[in-house]
Amino acid sequence: MTITPSLTWLDDPEVFRVNKLPAHSDHRWFENAEAVKTGTSSFERSLDGEWEFDFVQSAKDFDAGFALPDHGPLPHLIPVPKHIELAGYAQNQYINTMYPWDGRHFRRPPYTLGQTQLVKGLFSQAEDNPVGLYRKTFTVPKAWAGLSVRIHFGGVEEAMYLWLNGHFIGYSEDSFAPAEFDLTAALQAGPNVLAVAVFKRSTAAFIEDQDMFRFSGIFRSVTLLATPAGHVEDIALSPQVTADGSGVLTATIKLLEPAGAASVRLTVQEPAGAVIATRTAAAKPQVTFTIPVGAPALWAPGQPALYTITAEPLNQDGSALEVAVAECGFRTLTVADNVVSLNGQRLILTGVNRHEWSAQTGRAITRADMVRDIATFKANHINAVRTCHYMDQLAWYRLCDQAGIIVMAECNLESHGSWQKMSAVEPSYNVPGDLPQWQAVVMDRAQSNYETLKNHPAILFWSLGNESYAGADIAAMNAYFKRVDPLRLTHYEGVSQNRALEGQISDLESRMYLPPAGVEDYLQHASKPFVLCEYMHDMGNSCGGMGSYMALLKKYPNFLGGFIWDYIDQALEVSDPLTGQPVMQYGGDFDERCADYEFSADGLVFADRTPKPALQEVRYYYGQFTS
Repeated sequence: MTITPSLTWLDDPEVFRVNKLPAHSDHRWFENAEAVKTGTSSFERSLDGEWEFDFVQSAKDFDAGFALPDHGPLPHLIPVPKHIELAGYAQNQYINTMYPWDGRHFRRPPYTLGQTQLVKGLFSQAEDNPVGLYRKTFTVPKAWAGLSVRIHFGGVEEAMYLWLNGHFIGYSEDSFAPAEFDLTAALQAGPNVLAVAVFKRSTAAFIEDQDMFRFSGIFRSVTLLATPAGHVEDIALSPQVTADGSGVLTATIKLLEPAGAASVRLTVQEPAGAVIATRTAAAKPQVTFTIPVGAPALWAPGQPALYTITAEPLNQDGSALEVAVAECGFRTLTVADNVVSLNGQRLILTGVNRHEWSAQTGRAITRADMVRDIATFKANHINAVRTCHYMDQLAWYRLCDQAGIIVMAECNLESHGSWQKMSAVEPSYNVPGDLPQWQAVVMDRAQSNYETLKNHPAILFWSLGNESYAGADIAAMNAYFKRVDPLRLTHYEGVSQNRALEGQISDLESRMYLPPAGVEDYLQHASKPFVLCEYMHDMGNSCGGMGSYMALLKKYPNFLGGFIWDYIDQALEVSDPLTGQPVMQYGGDFDERCADYEFSADGLVFADRTPKPALQEVRYYYGQFTS
């Protein structure tokens, strides 16, 4: 079916994915067992590197003709991944709670304040909505002949349109979740011309109002993926521990084109590498295996035991069409008398909030950056991280699984500017609120978070988002997570702003920056386990008074602990025009207005990952609760 793209999608909260493949588990697949050992898959081809590029100042000047194969090359080159702003084409801007256009353009979210019609040209004709135009020419490997081919975008901020060889492929919002599209029908022999238009703003901007620099562009890796007939599209693993300490692993495998395979084989390896179970079943669209595991090793921060699961669609002769690999961990997470326990022991979170950040590349971080962060966590007794306030790069969750770092996995949702004005709670045009027109988009973000990350044992909590007030739509997100994953807990602080919904939203009582006296008052009359999803606010040489919170953590078992705000300064290293020396610039230093200035500097480490003195305080106090 031919789809005609429309810029009006930018104005409509009910259009947020067009022709985008459904979210699925983040497993990888390989051609054979030897390739699994090397970690290199012939079914993957990176498109990272130099792309042709052009920059259009305003959405109203956008011309889709750039996507035609005979258009000719674009005038510039840009690295992918990279933020457009950091390539010098657009204004850097740091904003905390406001919307980035406040004070310049009057906008209200569609369907709020009694609106029944969309605002024509709200973003599609906006002068403050720049567009990045990208083109990349590639040739499909000869070995992929006969295979289906899709493209995986790890992160594109904020709204993207995709073409291949002049054919429109699809549209996506949700800047921080993977976006995949099937390219097979539009592929041709020889060179293929891929074209992407990235708009900085759409209605997604109303619910991506996080405390951060506002960037745009293709800022995570882009990868071509080949899938054979019978491809393992999804692996859903549910490892449960029974009352007698034995384990049961339920593995549900979904196959694309199951007729392309005769059967599917599942293999389970224990953490030491020994194969403990192998099962085979006839190929069907969905195959479920139930495997007993006697006395499984339990995943915990001090012992991150990981089981490896291999799913292989097989030919009639028993040869594998591909080898799909995922990991999982056995553990128990329970709540009794408002005390949260992991594997029967009281759980204490010595955590931080962590934006993805690099002083050189912004949110386009590397694996080396992530590995360094994990090392800093381990050296300073940080056992938990909240992915504020979006889905991180997929590699981060694997690293946390392996290192034993507990994860609160947050959905990409924050609408701060819609309900808090000049520090006052004023939700007259809050989104998503109770608005039916906004429910599908936030439910899609919840589903992407769950379906992509569901197998990671490090994730103990699904967080519904951040600072978006509370209404029926967020309650629906909570109900979704409880339906699909009763083995984890849900979290959402914003319900504290709307107590009428506290019975429907969040398994935890979550607060920000509540003074110790207020924390103790709640703990004495608690109706839920209590967590500080943000506290300490490490701005400048801060973290004073941490001992008062730690004393409460020792005194009250129903206090889970919390996540310090935050881990790393948001600052960018630039060359000083006078001295030529590298210097850090913070919010407001780029002459952007409006801005929230040095409020971007509240990390335990500087933007170059150098520890601040406050980290000593954290290491001392957190060390009292970790082995």
